[in-house]
Amino acid sequence: MRFTYAEAMTDPSYYLPLAKAAESAGYASISVADSLVYPKESDSVYPYTADGSREFLEDKAFIETFTLIAAMGAVTSTIRFTPFVLKLPVRPPVLVAKQATSVACLTGGRLGLGVGVSPWPEDFEVMGVPWARRGKRMDEAIDVVRGLSGGDYFEFHGEFYDVPAIKMTPARPFPILVGGHSDAALRRAVVRGDGWMHAGGDDLDELLAKLGRIREAEGKAGDPFEIHVISMDAYTADGVKRLEDKGVTDVIVGFRMPYIKGPDTEPLDKKIEHLERFAETVIAKTGH
Repeated sequence: MRFTYAEAMTDPSYYLPLAKAAESAGYASISVADSLVYPKESDSVYPYTADGSREFLEDKAFIETFTLIAAMGAVTSTIRFTPFVLKLPVRPPVLVAKQATSVACLTGGRLGLGVGVSPWPEDFEVMGVPWARRGKRMDEAIDVVRGLSGGDYFEFHGEFYDVPAIKMTPARPFPILVGGHSDAALRRAVVRGDGWMHAGGDDLDELLAKLGRIREAEGKAGDPFEIHVISMDAYTADGVKRLEDKGVTDVIVGFRMPYIKGPDTEPLDKKIEHLERFAETVIAKTGH
C-alpha cells in the first residue's frame, strides 16, 4: 500500500513545506487539486457534497495544477504528484501532453496524471468547449495525451481532435489515472487508463466489484493497475490491511474537512503535526 497526502484550498505558501514534510514522513505521493474558475451564477450541482452545493469553493486559492507540481517537485526528490483530478476535456490535449511530459521530465518521472470530466458546464463554456459528448471528447483527449507522451511521431484523427504527425521533445511516459464513479468512467479507467481514482463515499465495495468485472471482461484482470481510494479504513493499520485485501494500491488521506465555507484557518505547523502523527501511527505500523 502507498499513502497519498491530500491538502487543497489552503494558503498557497504552505504547499512547498507540506510537500517536503510529507516526503520526509514517508508518504508516497501528494494529490494536487484542479479548479479553473468560480462562476458568479450557476445552478450546477456538485456530485460529492450531500446537498450538491459548491459554495465552499468560492474565494479558495487554487494554483494551476502543473505550475504547483513543478514548484513542489523542485524542493523534493522522491514524492510523487497525482492530480486529483485534472479536468482534461476542457483543455487542449496537445498542450496537456506538453505540460505533463515537461513536469514528468523535471521531476524524474514523479507524475501520475489523474484526469476526469469536469462536472461544471461553466468550465466547458469559458474554455470554449461544447458540453455535449464530453465523454467521447475525454476518450480522445486521453488517447492524444498518451500518444504524444511516448516521444515518437504520433498522429490522431478523431471526431474532436485532428493531430498531424508530430512529436514532443523531451517526452516521458507517465501513468494515466482516471477518476469518476459512473460505469463509463470505470470502463474508461480500465480500457484507456493505468488506474482508477475514487472520490469517496460508501459504495466503494460496489465500485471495486464493477471495476473487477470490467477488467475481467476486457482481459486485463492480471495487468498492473493502480487503485487510489478515499476510505475511513485508511486511518488504521487494520483498515489498511482490509483495503489491501480488496486490491487497493493507494490510499488518499487528509486531516481536515475541505467542504466548508470560508478560509482554511489551520496553521502550517498543525498541518505538519497531523501528517507526521499519521505516519507514525499508521504508515509505520503497516510496514510501508
